[in-house]
This record gives sequence, C-alpha cells and structure tokens, in this order.
Amino acid sequence: MIDPADLKHCEDSIRTGSYSFHAASKLLPARVRDPALALYAFCRLTDDAVDLTHDKSAAVLMLGERLDLIYRGQPRNAPCDRAFAAVVDEFEMPRTLPEALLEGMAWDAMGRRYETLSGVYAYSARVAAAVGVMMAVLMRVRDPHALARACDLGVAMQLTNIARDVGEDAAEGRFYLPLQWMAEIGLDVDEFLARPQPSPSIRRLTQKLLSDANRLYFRSEPGVAELPFACRPGIFAARHIYAAIGREVRRADYDNITRRAYTSKGQKLGWLIWSAAQAMAVTVMPRSAVLYGKPLPECAYLVDATATRRPSDNPWGEGRAGEIISILAQLEARERARRGATLEQYRREAI
Repeated sequence: MIDPADLKHCEDSIRTGSYSFHAASKLLPARVRDPALALYAFCRLTDDAVDLTHDKSAAVLMLGERLDLIYRGQPRNAPCDRAFAAVVDEFEMPRTLPEALLEGMAWDAMGRRYETLSGVYAYSARVAAAVGVMMAVLMRVRDPHALARACDLGVAMQLTNIARDVGEDAAEGRFYLPLQWMAEIGLDVDEFLARPQPSPSIRRLTQKLLSDANRLYFRSEPGVAELPFACRPGIFAARHIYAAIGREVRRADYDNITRRAYTSKGQKLGWLIWSAAQAMAVTVMPRSAVLYGKPLPECAYLVDATATRRPSDNPWGEGRAGEIISILAQLEARERARRGATLEQYRREAI
C-alpha cells in the first residue's frame, strides 16, 4: 500500500506538472487513480531530472540507480521512490517497462535524432507507450491485444507532444521530427535549430506528424473496450485532451515555433463529460485484434514483456491461418485412422 503522505506528495507534483493527466485522472476509480498518481509522479521525476540539469548523462545514471533500489525493495527515502516501490510490489510491474522509459531518457541525454518515422516511434515507445502499458498493468489488464492498443495511444500522445513543442525543443537544441522528412524538403536541421521559423515546410511536416498521431488515436479506441468499465472514461479523457492539443496546433495554422498550443479548463471539462458518455458506447465496439492486429513493431517488446497469454483451445494458433491448419491436421488424422482401419480389415479377411 502507498503511504498517504507519499501519495499526497505525488498528487501535488502532478497537479502542477501535468495538467492533462491530472484532469483525466479524476475519472479513474480510486483503486487505479492512486497508483497511477504514484506512477506519473515517478515518470515526471525522471523527466525533470534529465530536462532540468546540464549533466543529463549523470542524471540518467542516477535514475538507473534509484530504479535498481526500487526493484530491490530498498527505495531511496523520497516520497516518489517509496510510492513507486509500493506500486511495483503490489502490481508485479515488469521491470522492462520503467527501464524502457529510462532508455528513452538516455537517448535524450545523448541528443539522439531519428532518421525515419520508425525511429520516432521507437523513441515514443520508450517515453510514452511504456507508460501506457504500465497504466494497463495498474488496471490488472495484461491481454496482448489491449496492451497493443495502449501502445498506440501512448505513441499518438508523444507524436502530439513533439508536434506541439518543435519551437521549445529547438530552443534547447533538440529535434524529434524524422531527418528523412527534412531531407525531402531540403531543410538542414542545424540551420533550422540556429534560426527556427514557422516556415511553410515546417508547418507541412507538423501537419503530417499530427495526421499520423490521429491515425493512432483512432486505432487505439477499440482497446478501451477491453479495460475495466470504470477505467474507460479516464482513458478516453486522456485520449481526447491530448488530441485536442493537436487540433489547437492546427488552429494556429501549424505554427509551433512562435506559439505553444494548450487547452483551456473549459475544454478539458467538456472532454471529461464526453469521455464519460463515450465509455458507455465503446462496449459494443469489435475486438481490437480483429480490426487492428499486432502492436507497432517498435512497441512489440513492451507487449511481450507484459502480456499474459491466454491458453487457447486451438494449439495451432490464432486467426484464420490457425483454423485452417487445425482443420487440415484433423483431416490428416482422420485419413490415417481410416487407412489404419482399412489395413486391419484387409488382414482379418486375409486370415
């Protein structure tokens, strides 16, 4: 159990550091909201520890030591560490997930840039999809299809963050848009970072990234039906509040250099109300595996580390291919049995 004083500290840090999550968390049941606050407070701690220091490499190494102590059951004497250690113990949190987050922070510390959209996905898998999978664990959900959709939502949110923060990141010397995209429009990254401007080319790339984020937002929705009913409004709220940030970027004609998109308290309240209503409708949505299949390849290792595979009545695998193989195997077994019976009958008649 999380100590109430530690939980209060976690909630205070989220209230001032992550407005969107704090708003969405109000729709989660207490059994999920409390450990989620501890989770997000620890994630916020890791993010700030790297962003707010000049020696980023040392900060990542220090966080690695703190995480190691947490998984030994000996957390540092700090509220966020103690609270997250309680969550790790109660929910048997796979270590792969927070370590993925730490790896993403390490990539930031190294100033890594990403050649393709797949590279941006890989980064987003670590700093965002891993958090989405951890949230599913807090809901006691480990179905691989639900986890795959949680990854889609996490990546979509991170793409939205990247699209919104191009100007802020440039001021810090960071760049997350695919380098391949920049090469296609003939824009040098270092020249852009030296004098960031909301040029038509940058606006087009921002629009392209947000279009992909929207695709993943919609792809994630059927997975919400696989979550506990009481958790669905909070997850829908997070999805809509983040997507709304992307719409604010669009409303600013994709100027993410001189302006920073945000949503108002009134907008957040509206999405909270809509999310509660949508949670009722999602019950009739088709199973995500039927429509959207496997997780993004960049996220597959998160799902594999977390999923509890359900025993299947069909040992030949899932889906139509498994059914066909199973049927052919049964047919072959019957044919062998028939041949065996025919041979036995022939022997008896011969005698």
